[in-house]
Amino acid sequence: MFNTEHYPANSFVTIEGKPTSSRFYIIKSGKVKITNEIQISPGSSQSVLSPGDFFGVISCMSNHAQIESAMALENVSLISVERNNFGLLIQKNPIVAMKIIRFFSNQLRDYNHAITTMTFKDSAAPSPAHLFNIGKFYLQEKSYNHAIYVFQKFIKHHPDDNNVPEAKKELDALKAPHSEPEDLSLCDQMTRTYDDNSIIFSEHEPGNELYIINKGKVKITRIIKEEILLTVLNPGDIFGEMALLDNKPRSASAIAFGAVTAMAVNRENFEKMVKEQPQLATRLIQLLSERIWASYRQFENLMIKDDMGRIMDMLLIQVEKSRAKIAAKETFAFDFGTKELMNMVGIQGMKAEMLTVQLLEDKNIKLLGNKIICTDVFELAKTVSFTKKRLDMEKKREQAKNKMY
Repeated sequence: MFNTEHYPANSFVTIEGKPTSSRFYIIKSGKVKITNEIQISPGSSQSVLSPGDFFGVISCMSNHAQIESAMALENVSLISVERNNFGLLIQKNPIVAMKIIRFFSNQLRDYNHAITTMTFKDSAAPSPAHLFNIGKFYLQEKSYNHAIYVFQKFIKHHPDDNNVPEAKKELDALKAPHSEPEDLSLCDQMTRTYDDNSIIFSEHEPGNELYIINKGKVKITRIIKEEILLTVLNPGDIFGEMALLDNKPRSASAIAFGAVTAMAVNRENFEKMVKEQPQLATRLIQLLSERIWASYRQFENLMIKDDMGRIMDMLLIQVEKSRAKIAAKETFAFDFGTKELMNMVGIQGMKAEMLTVQLLEDKNIKLLGNKIICTDVFELAKTVSFTKKRLDMEKKREQAKNKMY
């Protein structure tokens, strides 16, 4: 059912940027070096894998181009796993699925930290101790329901903190109880429903559940001086898995974007569900692969040394994520407006206003009800490609000039 492939030393198995593959690999014998063109953190641009390790999962399970190259350091034997046989692999060896899920979860956290730090410079390390400040932020913004939620969670998880009396005072002023009413407790229910704009969980809050969206959309946000929209998730998407798998506080907030129904899976039954329902693990790995691909593209976006080029590329990333057809005259409607777009690329203030005006001068970019519309995604892709090639040529000329001196 699973084929074994052999590669001689110094040969490439996968190449970054090449089209998606329908298979991934588990190393049976030998060693493989993994390299990336973009270095996320010191020493992260390459790694050496040994028997039992895997590679190629991201491209295989996300149906996107390769984001890494794999070269045999010596003669290697690889177990080739077709995408359609992934469920069978999990049934035979669920440990492999858990290994992939945990590795991807940690990798995503590293990506998110690197992206946020590079974009916003002063991001705080995730910690439930920051819950009080999140509550104060929402209070200042007059988002009272959000403030109530966060203050209640802060009191629950930090009952002895010095700021608890102030949190209770704020709740009293809002005529809200110091703890969640019992009838709102959903701990024993797997199916959850949320009203529009209600918090599913807050950043810095301890987490013990991941969520699978059945109906509706969910905004993922972070507060860095202001509330930053990171992404919008759709039915079938999974979120909250990083806190569940590595037992760390939530790195972002999840907020219902319209009415939402979601299935909650806690830490106690997660591994059991992976073993008993391989389709869950398959779906989770597909979504993690998609998100790692998107995070890599986002980090790649940060490397573009041209503001409008980065803005256009960020729009293209959203089109690629949705798997929309990239063809002439094809229209694409985004789930966000110009302010959210500028936040995504870390541009704020007067500069953001100037670039917004420049963006809307493009004949293919429109605003409809405060949402961005692209009337020709093929032209968008051409613009991004041209910008990257131009910047790459400028970089090479600069490097050549520096070598002369």
